[in-house]
Amino acid sequence: MNSRRLAPLALLAAGSLALAACSGGSGDGGGGGGGEALDSLSIMAPYLSATPPEADDPVGKKLSEVAGLDLDMQWVPNAEYGDRTNVVLAGDDIPDVMVIQQKSQGFVQTAEAGGFWDLTDYLASGDYPNLVTENEDVQQASSVNGKVYGVYRARDVVRTSISIRKDWLKNLGLDEPTNTDELMAVAKAFTEDDPDGNGKDDTYGMIIPAWGASIGTGSPYDAIETWFGAGNVWKDDGGQLVPSFTTPEWKQALDYEKTLIQSGYVNKDYATMDGTTGWNEPFLNGKGGIIIDVQSRAAQLADLFKDQDPKTYDQKVALVGNIAGPNGDFALPTPGYSGFLAIPKASVQTEDQLAQVLEALDALAGKDAQILENNGIEGDNFTVEDGYAVFDKSKQDYTDVVSGSWAQIGTNVAGFEAYKPKPETKYDEELAQERLDLQEKDLQKAVFNPAGALVSKTYSTNGVQLDQIIADARIQYISGQIDDAGLDAAIAQWKSSGGDQVTAEMNELYGQLG
Repeated sequence: MNSRRLAPLALLAAGSLALAACSGGSGDGGGGGGGEALDSLSIMAPYLSATPPEADDPVGKKLSEVAGLDLDMQWVPNAEYGDRTNVVLAGDDIPDVMVIQQKSQGFVQTAEAGGFWDLTDYLASGDYPNLVTENEDVQQASSVNGKVYGVYRARDVVRTSISIRKDWLKNLGLDEPTNTDELMAVAKAFTEDDPDGNGKDDTYGMIIPAWGASIGTGSPYDAIETWFGAGNVWKDDGGQLVPSFTTPEWKQALDYEKTLIQSGYVNKDYATMDGTTGWNEPFLNGKGGIIIDVQSRAAQLADLFKDQDPKTYDQKVALVGNIAGPNGDFALPTPGYSGFLAIPKASVQTEDQLAQVLEALDALAGKDAQILENNGIEGDNFTVEDGYAVFDKSKQDYTDVVSGSWAQIGTNVAGFEAYKPKPETKYDEELAQERLDLQEKDLQKAVFNPAGALVSKTYSTNGVQLDQIIADARIQYISGQIDDAGLDAAIAQWKSSGGDQVTAEMNELYGQLG
C-alpha cells in the first residue's frame, strides 16, 4: 500500500486544504519539482472476472517491469466499484491512480476543486505518445467541461448495427435495408409474409427488450432517433444546445417507433422483456428477425447458431450498419471510452512524480503491455498463429482473469495493438472484417454528443428524476398510452422540473469551450 498520504480528497474538494501547498504546482504547467521519487505505483481498478489476480500474478510482474515501477494493485469487484470510489474519495488512503468509471458529482467536484491533476497540457505535449488520442471527439467527451482529468480507456467508437435473419431475407427475396423505410418494409414482411415458410402466423419483425433508461443509453430507440436526425442526447442548433427530445426529428422518429409497435412488428413484451438474456432466444428460435444493438451481437448469434448446426450457421445472420433516415444519413456512436485513469494530487504531489506516473502509464499503453493486459503471456496461456491469439483452453480460467482484470487498466487511446482471438472458421473471419469495415464507414457519419464533455450541476443532482420523465413519456407515447398532448406535457414537466436550468447551464459551459 502506498504510504504517501495527505488529506482526503473530499477535504480538497471542500477547500479545507491549501492545494498549492501540497501539490508542488498546478496541473496546468506551473511550479513542480521536489518530493521523493516514486518506487511503486498503486492503482485502484475494478475486476470483472470471478476472482482478481493473485498477488504474485505473472502478468502483474511483467507489467511492473514494463512500467518501471512495482504495481501495487487494489482490485475491487466491478459491482462494488462505484461505492468504493466514493469511500476512497472521502478517505485518507488514496492510490496514485484510480480508474474512474463515470463523471459522478463527487468526482467532478473533487477534480474541479484541484483534487486531481489536470492532464490537458501534459497529454498534448507529445511526451507520452501512447497516451495521445486517435480521436479528438472522444478526448473531448471524456473531459470535464473541457479539462482532461484522466487518460480515457478507449472503446469502439461505432458499435451500433442491425442483425437480421439472413435466411428470412433470402426466403422472401428481400435485400438488406439501407434506410428506415426499407427497414420498416422488412419488419412488416417478417411479421406478415411467413418468412420461415412454416405456414403459420408466428413471427414478428423486430426484437426490442425493456429499456427503462432515457435517451443516450444506446437503446434501439436511440439509434432510430439518431438516424432520423434528432442528434445524440443534445443537438447543436445554430450554436445553441437543445435536448434532442425537443427536436421535430425526435418526434418524427417516435411516430416511426409507434408504427412499428402498433402494427405488431415488434414483440408484444417490448416493455418487459429481459434486456440481459431475453432477446437472443426469439432470434434463434425463429420468432423475431431484426435486432438493433451492438455489432458483437451478430457474432454472438452466429456462435449460437453454430452450436445448433455448424453446417448452416453462416446462412443465418446478416450484419447491417447504421442506415439512412428521411432527413439524412447519420450513425449513432458510443462515447468511445469507458471511464478513465485519473491521478489524485493527494498521492502524486509534485510534477516530478506526475511525470513518473505518466511515463509508467505511457509504457502500460504500449504494444507489449497491451498484449499482457488483454491476452496474457505468450507461450503460457496463448500462442500466436497468423497474427491471431490461440488460447490454451486448459487455462481458460486464467485467461478470463487476465481479460477481466488487467484489461481494465489498459487505455489503448493510441490504438489497440493486442492480438485478437483467431477466428474458428472463414465465415467468422469474414464477419469480423465486416465489423471493422462498417466501423470505418459509419465513423464518417457519426453524430457525437456535442455536450459529452459538459457537466451541469443541476443535472448532477436531479438527472435521474429528469431522465425518468422522458423515459416514461417515450414508452407511453409509442405504446399509445398518451397522445401528442401528453407527450408535450411530459416535456413541459421536464423543463419546469429543472430541465430549463440544465439547458441554461449546459449552454453556458458550451460557450466556454470555445
